[in-house]
Amino acid sequence: MVVLMAATAAAQQGDVLEYQQEIGGGVGLSSYVGDAGGGFLTSPGLAAMAIWRRNLNQRMVIKTNLAMGHISGDTEGVFIPTDPLSKTAEGGTQAASIHFSRNVVDVGAQFEMNFLGYGMGAAYKGLHRWTPYMLAGVGFCIGFGGGGETTGGLAIPVGAGFRYKLKPRLNLGIEWTVRFSTSDKLDDADLPTHLSDPYGIKGDVFKNRDAYQLLLVTLTYDISPKYRRCNN
Repeated sequence: MVVLMAATAAAQQGDVLEYQQEIGGGVGLSSYVGDAGGGFLTSPGLAAMAIWRRNLNQRMVIKTNLAMGHISGDTEGVFIPTDPLSKTAEGGTQAASIHFSRNVVDVGAQFEMNFLGYGMGAAYKGLHRWTPYMLAGVGFCIGFGGGGETTGGLAIPVGAGFRYKLKPRLNLGIEWTVRFSTSDKLDDADLPTHLSDPYGIKGDVFKNRDAYQLLLVTLTYDISPKYRRCNN
């Protein structure tokens, strides 16, 4: 009886080959890309994200997120005309320097593709404790604070990351995304000259719109085990 109970327990432990979901979060940096300049993590602010993942298999993942970050920028060294539509020399003079400091909330979903089969155990499946991945998705963003107008729009994230299994159920990662929005007012400031359409060139969908970047270190925990019946 004791031997049978021990064998049953061992079989049950061996049945759990993978987990279907992950929950966790990340912290890191956010930055702005738009009419006031911005490159890779220019004028970075703090960012945080809550994460839920649904692992379809070892290569394909659906992820949802709720993130918040701080973005800022200024037009120092960037030519912004006083009135681009005036058709006068005076209207084309350099406007006063514009500085903004705002917050962005982002909620969305992405599809992640792992370059390698991700997981531990079941060596015959070719699983690896680490993998790079790429992602793309869709979401919604809201910019607020800093004396400017609260604005919202669609956000399209694209990016890449790297994941490593610290333990069978604990995942450490780093992820960088650029999130292109349909809003041109994420950088709004309470000033006479605004950064919404500063050159008089109307945008279309994502053209001449604002974007922001997130660089995060993430930690997630596996939940919802997927059981396989032991054949022994």
